Amino acid sequence: MYFLSEDGVLVCAHELGIVNHKPTQDLVTIAHRRVLVATNPESQTIVGCPNIGPTIKPCTTTLAVKQGYSDLVRIQGKQVCLDTVIGLTDGTPPGIVEYHVRRAGQDLVREGT
Repeated sequence: MYFLSEDGVLVCAHELGIVNHKPTQDLVTIAHRRVLVATNPESQTIVGCPNIGPTIKPCTTTLAVKQGYSDLVRIQGKQVCLDTVIGLTDGTPPGIVEYHVRRAGQDLVREGT
């Protein structure tokens, strides 16, 4: 499982909605790109979700992460985000549509088992 960097790409389940995530720590970088930590993927905007219709709400915001925070590695007390991050969006149907990692943004550092 690779660490997520600020160059990582997270998308909604509709694959075209891109999550605009913001790193909150500057201490640890990989190839000069900041590593994402717990809550960085949460409450972020999603742009480009094609799930649009009369009674359908497109994905516009990420909700809480369900899985994908490291149980082993922390930076300044916050769990590192891994390429297994999955969470829900605010899209239709509620409580079903997830977001996930398409690309970790780096392929140098990963969590050991």
